[in-house]
Amino acid sequence: MNNRHLFLSHLAQTTDFPLMIEIDRAEGVFLYGPDGSRYLDLISGIGVSNVGHRHPKVLEAIQRQLDKYLHLMVYGEYVQQPQTQLAQALVGTLPEPLDNVYLVNSGSEAVEGALKLAKRYTNRREVICCENAYHGSSHGALSVGGNEQFKRAYRPLVPGIRQIHYGAAEHLDQITEDTAAIIIETIQGEAGVRGADPDYFRELRTKCTETGTLLILDEIQAGFGRTGTFWAFEQMGIQPDILVCAKGMGGGMPIGAFISSREIMGALKSNPLLGHITTFGGHPVSAAASLATIQLIHDEQLTATVAEKADLFKRLLVHPKILGIRNQGLMMALVFESFEVLKPIIDRCIANGVITDWFLFCDNAMRIAPPLTISEEEIAFACDKLLQSIGE
Repeated sequence: MNNRHLFLSHLAQTTDFPLMIEIDRAEGVFLYGPDGSRYLDLISGIGVSNVGHRHPKVLEAIQRQLDKYLHLMVYGEYVQQPQTQLAQALVGTLPEPLDNVYLVNSGSEAVEGALKLAKRYTNRREVICCENAYHGSSHGALSVGGNEQFKRAYRPLVPGIRQIHYGAAEHLDQITEDTAAIIIETIQGEAGVRGADPDYFRELRTKCTETGTLLILDEIQAGFGRTGTFWAFEQMGIQPDILVCAKGMGGGMPIGAFISSREIMGALKSNPLLGHITTFGGHPVSAAASLATIQLIHDEQLTATVAEKADLFKRLLVHPKILGIRNQGLMMALVFESFEVLKPIIDRCIANGVITDWFLFCDNAMRIAPPLTISEEEIAFACDKLLQSIGE
C-alpha cells in the first residue's frame, strides 16, 4: 500500500475529509510533495512555524543536542542545560516577577498546568473563561473552551467554570473573591482573530488584582512575534500572573510552557509533593530548538517587519468577495459572506499551491498566518494565487 492508503487505514482520523496532501520535505515558507509539487504554507502549520520550516539555526541547535543526549529523566529532576538556558531566555523576554518557567509538551498541557496552579495557589475552585475561546482539546482545556458544539459530547467536564463575553467590560464584575483565575486569549484565535481594546485588558487586570484572582493569558497562537511584539500583551499595557505559550515556541518542535512568579509556582512543590509532573516536558531537543528560535527572532529582528508585511497583505488582497480583514500583525482573518463561499476558495488555493484554511469558530473567515520570515515577493505570490482562486 502507498502512504495515502496507510494514512487512511492505520492513522486515527479527525474528520471524514482530511486534506490528504502528501509532503516529502519543507523549507522556509514552502512545503514540497513527492511529485515535486510546491505549496506556500500561509498558515505556518497553524501558528507553529513562525521562523519558517527547517530554519538553519534551529536545525543546527537540534543537531548539536542530538550529539549530546535525548530524554534523561522526568522534568524537574536533572539539571539539563537546554532547559535552564531556555528558561533564562524566556524570562529575559518578560517583566518581573514572571521568572519561573514550567516546560511541557504542548499548548493544551500548558493550559492544564496553569489551571492546576491557579487553583492550588489561591485555594479557590471557580475559573472564568470566554465565549468562543479555544485553549486546547484535553479535558481541562476543553472545559474552559468557549464553544458548546465542541464540548457537548464530552460532558460532564471540569466543574466550576463560568463563561463571560470577551471584550465586554460590563461582564468583569463576575470576577469575585471566589474566582481562582480567569483564562483569556490576548487575541482570540479560533474566533477569527478578534482583539479587545487595551482599556478592557487594563480593567481586567485591575479587577483581578482587587479580587486576588490570577490572570492567565493564553498566547499560544499570539506569542513569539506573531503580532509584531514578542508577546501580544506588551501592546496592552498589562502583564499576567500566569502566561501560557506553545506553537511558535519550538521552531517546529513540540514544546509549551506555563510561566509565573517563583512565589506562585512554588505552590506545586508541596501538599502534595510533585503537584504537577511530566515525563517528556522540556525534552532537551525541543528545548534546544526553542532557545534557537528565541535567539533568531531577536537576532533577525523578525518582529520589526510584521506590521509592514501585514499592511502589504491588506493592500494586495482587495476583491468584492473579501468583506473585510481583521488582523493583529501577521495573525489575520479574511472575511467572506459564508462558509459556502469560502470553502471552494480554500480548495482552489490549495490546488493553486497556497495552503490556508478557516477558523474553528468562524467558518466564514480565511486564516492567514505565514512564517514571519516570508518575503515581500512571497507575499505578492501568495496574494496573486488567492485572488486567482477567488476568481476561479
